[in-house]
Amino acid sequence: MRTIKTILLGGLFIFTPFSHADFVDDFNTKSVAGWQTSTGDGEAQLKFIPMDGFARMQVDATQDQHNIYWTIIKRDIAQSLDMEKLKSPNYELRVEARVRPSHSPRRVNFMINTQRTTDYHEHLREYDLGQTADWQVISMTTRNLDAVAGDQVNIQLGVTDWGPGEYHLDVDYFRAEVVPVKNAKPDLGEPLVYHPPIPALKSFTQHLKVKHDATINSAFPLVNFNKWTSDNTRVLTVSAGQYPLLRWDLQSLRGQKANGAGVLELTTQSLQKGGDYRGALGEDFGIEFDKVRVFEVFGGDENWQQNTVTFNSFTQGKDLQSTINGQMIFDTEVAQAQGKTLVTIPRPVLQRLLDGTTRGLLLQPLGALEVSFYDSEHGDGNQAPTLHFSSSAQ
Repeated sequence: MRTIKTILLGGLFIFTPFSHADFVDDFNTKSVAGWQTSTGDGEAQLKFIPMDGFARMQVDATQDQHNIYWTIIKRDIAQSLDMEKLKSPNYELRVEARVRPSHSPRRVNFMINTQRTTDYHEHLREYDLGQTADWQVISMTTRNLDAVAGDQVNIQLGVTDWGPGEYHLDVDYFRAEVVPVKNAKPDLGEPLVYHPPIPALKSFTQHLKVKHDATINSAFPLVNFNKWTSDNTRVLTVSAGQYPLLRWDLQSLRGQKANGAGVLELTTQSLQKGGDYRGALGEDFGIEFDKVRVFEVFGGDENWQQNTVTFNSFTQGKDLQSTINGQMIFDTEVAQAQGKTLVTIPRPVLQRLLDGTTRGLLLQPLGALEVSFYDSEHGDGNQAPTLHFSSSAQ
């Protein structure tokens, strides 16, 4: 495990990553004293457990019916920081952690806030940990952090919506330091803005209509629903037990590099939603529901055809959950009829699509939602699900 020390090598002093940090917890004392744990929405439970040289966020989401939970570890480190420097526009706060997930790919997030924070997304960044079980270093540097003497400065690491199971995130160390803006190093691990603004679609170089799109239905696992209609119009309907599958022909782009995030474009044909969503204690969960969830497809029949695919033929006898990434890409509000629903596809996910690791996308409802999108065989195809992105040779 990492420790705070200086090594003399060949007459040069080599400093470990902890040498100049204002705050460091390397968890070598087998203690997590000072850290708070918190959960919200859903029904997940979290324990922060000291291990041998690291600490573990142990998440039990087996009782979480809707996969809408969040779990965080949190610590106020204001007493470790030079708050006079931090209030200056010439300085910011940089946090860094070395983490290892039990399941991947999964996203984690950093958040920094004070007791006066009202915009909790301003200093929130997500990190796609990729398809690996190795240790990875992630870091985040604030921009225009409003923190002055007397404030709390809370550093947070979060695990959200990883799926309805048991998971853990190991934390080798967590460090934070006040850094001069002009000398701030690039952040590690590709920080992703939470719910970024959608750019103009014409700004992308690729605009690919879906190659195969069909709906599978868990209640009728042997039935093909390619000719599903609404008011005699070909559509893909997202509802309880009914899930559209989308697959693109990206073979000609294998080996290309995704240049930033992409956008999935869907055109709504009809939408029905509603419900007073409350938790067991009366909590208002309305903000979580009436959305469509977009998932990466990793398993199942990779060459399914829209005119023959069924729930059983796609899953090949496995549980549907095992064919997708248990953590959704995005929960999206749905546009009204004839409107456009635009969904951000983060760069790491787009890269997996280009590489063929992610075989396509699957849509599910979040809440008692029923929405129909025009499919690729409606009309002249101009309202078909379309993937907009930019890529280039590696």
